[in-house]
Parts: sequence; C-alpha cells; structure tokens
Amino acid sequence: MKNLIVVDSVDEWPKRLGDFEVISDIDYFVHDSFQDTKNYRVFNLCKSYRYQSSGYYVSLLAAARGHKPLPSLSTIQEMKTKAFVKITSETLDELVQKSLAEIKSDSFELSIYFGKNMAKKYDKLSNELYKYFSAPLIRAKFVRKNKWLLSSIGPISLKDVPSSHRDDLISFAETYFKVGSTPKQIRSARYSLAILKNPKEQYPPSDDKAIQKFMKAAQSLSMEVDIIGPDDLRRLAEYDALFIRETTNVNHHTFRFAQKAKALGLVVIDDPESILRCTNKVYLAELLKRHNIPTPTTYMLHSKNLEMMVNRLPVPCVLKRPDSSFSLGVVKAESLEDIRAKVTHMLEDSDLIIAQEFMPTPFDWRVGIIDNKLLYACKYYMARGHWQIYNRSENDEDYGHAETFAIEDIPQKLRAIALKTAAVIGDGLYGLDIKEKDGKFYVIEVNDNPSIDGGIEDGVIKNKLYEEIMQVFLKRLDRKTKGLSA
Repeated sequence: MKNLIVVDSVDEWPKRLGDFEVISDIDYFVHDSFQDTKNYRVFNLCKSYRYQSSGYYVSLLAAARGHKPLPSLSTIQEMKTKAFVKITSETLDELVQKSLAEIKSDSFELSIYFGKNMAKKYDKLSNELYKYFSAPLIRAKFVRKNKWLLSSIGPISLKDVPSSHRDDLISFAETYFKVGSTPKQIRSARYSLAILKNPKEQYPPSDDKAIQKFMKAAQSLSMEVDIIGPDDLRRLAEYDALFIRETTNVNHHTFRFAQKAKALGLVVIDDPESILRCTNKVYLAELLKRHNIPTPTTYMLHSKNLEMMVNRLPVPCVLKRPDSSFSLGVVKAESLEDIRAKVTHMLEDSDLIIAQEFMPTPFDWRVGIIDNKLLYACKYYMARGHWQIYNRSENDEDYGHAETFAIEDIPQKLRAIALKTAAVIGDGLYGLDIKEKDGKFYVIEVNDNPSIDGGIEDGVIKNKLYEEIMQVFLKRLDRKTKGLSA
C-alpha cells in the first residue's frame, strides 16, 4: 500500500519522507493516478478540516476512493463529540493528573505532532491521546476545576503550527514514518489487514505458527498484513480490516480496538457486539435460555439471594465469574459451605455470579464457526486427573490432548445445535464449547475469540482453515467497497 502526505503547499515539506510521497491537495483531487488506484494511505495535513474545505474534501474523497485517510471523517466528528471527549478524559484521568501536576495556571493547551509534544515530559500523554484521536496534528485543551479535565480536542493544520516548531515537526514526522511505515509485502495488495496480537499474553488464542498461516492466507488473497499490538490503536485508520487475535474483554483495550475499528468503517472480527455477547456469562446464559438452547442447569447468584438459593444448588456445582475465559475465574464447589465461601469471595468483584450444574465428561466438543458456516470440530479432553481442559495450579500446568474431526464425521445433532447457537450471537468467528452426555448436547459457552493453534484446529483441513477465515474478510471487504462505489 502506497503512502501519501497531502498538504496545501508542497514547498513546506521535503518531497519524500521515507516511503511517503508529499503532494498538494489539488494534485490529489485531479490526477488520474490517485483517482483510479485504491492502494493509498492518505495523511491529510491541509489547512482546515471544516465542512467543505479542501482538508474536508481530501478525507471525504479518500474514503470514496477506497483509500485510508488520516484523519478520517469519523475521527473529525469524534473530536467534536463532547461525550467521546469526556470518556477519553475519564479513561486517561490518572495520566492527565500526573502529567499536568506541576502546571500553575487553570488552563493548558497541548500540541501533539505525530504523537509527540515539543516537551518530552508530555510525550506519554501525547501518545495516549493520539491513540484515541488519529490525526497527524492535534491540539488538546485542558481546564482545572477540582482536577484537570480534557475540555476539547481537535485536529490542527500546518498554519496553526508556530514557525519555531516546524523543524521539530518534520523531525517527528520523519521518525513516525520510519517507524510506522511497513514493508511492501504485496505491491498489488487490494486491501490491508491488521492482526492484533499481544506478545506479552500468556495464553494467546493463536500461537505464532497459526499467525504466520493467517498472514500467508491473507497475502494469497492480495491483502497486505501487519501485526499490531496494544499500543497501536492510533494506527487503525491505516487499514481496511482488523482481526483480533488476543483474548477479548469488554473492560479491556481489545474492546476499544473493536469499537474504534467499527467506527472507522473497518471490517472487524471480533466485532464489538460479539465481544459484548460472548465475554459476559450472565448475558450469555439469558440469551441461550431465551432461545431454548440446552445448557447445564444454570443459576444466577447475588448477595441478596445467596442464602435463599444456596440450598437449591446442585452439589457439586461450577461457579463462574461473568467475565472468565480460558478456565480462569471458573471454580468447582464441593459442598454447601464451599459454595457459600467461594460465592462470597467472587461477589467482591461482581454483583452477579453464575452457578451451573456440574456435568462431568471425559471431553468437551469445540466447534468452530465463522459467518454461520462450520469450520472445524475438536474433542478437547480433560487434563489428567482434573475436571477441566486446563489445569493451572500454582505448581503445575497441564492440558488435556485434543483430537480433530472432519465436520461430516461429527453427529448431526452437534452440528445443528452449534449452528443454532452461533446464529443467535452473530456472524463472527466463534468457538462453541459443548458437552455430550447420554446422546444429548449442552452448550457450555461461546467464545468470540476461539483458540486456533497450528497442528490442532487445523488438524483436518490444514491451511484451508486459515484461507476460509481470510475469505470471509475478503468477501466483506469486497461487499463494502461495492457499497461505497454504488
């Protein structure tokens, strides 16, 4: 994907900054090469972004041409939205108070050039704001009442940058483009895909082998691919699609990535709605009940009904924190006293707890589905001498082995319940954990970010698994592009 910097006057910039070509707004408007080619990232540094100005039309035409503008029109609108600014202020409150603690006045303006400020002590705050508001040049205004608050933030143009800052601004831009630019893996790439992966995650949903296969599958479909991390929220506007391969949660940066990607018009898996529906077991339990999908008998516990419910619960039973994942936050209670003690402890972090009938089986089925189509089916056997697939004790870590089956070889009833369950969640990528007992099937949970590791889930259809998932991205990107051009 080619990179453009669009400015009002090219004389104010070096003609090239690394892989980035500098052109005027008029050239971008009228030259056929920019009208007929889709593979551009467009950094819009025009004088103004007001409605119907040149800067406004650069971002507008970039979106219409299938280019990736920065800032996007949605980013410009977000900066005007008081609610979004307030949420950002609250999210970054600790950093704001720490960064501005030494300022004596009751107001402060922070100019942010490509994620940096002229004073290095404000770089961390500048970078964090840049992640939320992806525009090359930003000015944030703060006021102090009882504490410092972000009152407004907006894009600024070159004319708003003091002449004394110009040399540093170009230096910041050169650094940004040198670090932020990506190798041209596919010069004829139709689309760009970002894969979110956290190298520090202890139990990632995909290992490095699988990630490489996802990349290869995407590249075979003329998509260029970058691996991005938790600190790369600001880069989302550079891409057409986002694939989250990090364990998701609502109160987590993965959800912010999904929300931002959706707001920018990217094709995103996991989408925010799937994350909301799958990561909270209270919601999931109610949803499955409403659609008459069989599950182990399930109860909701809170501090006000605990004493009333405790004698009704099956013993033993499984207790689940609503946001638990990968068996973390899931415990078994062996007696009424054990239930009372463990629920009381868990209620310190959540007002509701799920209690579920304990249904021992030698394995759980895991059925993978994307776009309401069956992908793979595995038996995940319980860890040795344990009731779960994963046994993570303080002194040991053990996993049960996995066995992969062709879709046509699994029971028809299993296929039917898996498809029905996925359909009530959405059309994303899901892994359904299902127990089989006495010829019947019971849904345990739905994972919006299922495990896909090299040599396990791909054990039957091999590389086709990764190609099928990337084909869904391609289909949705093509549909989106046709919608824009229609």
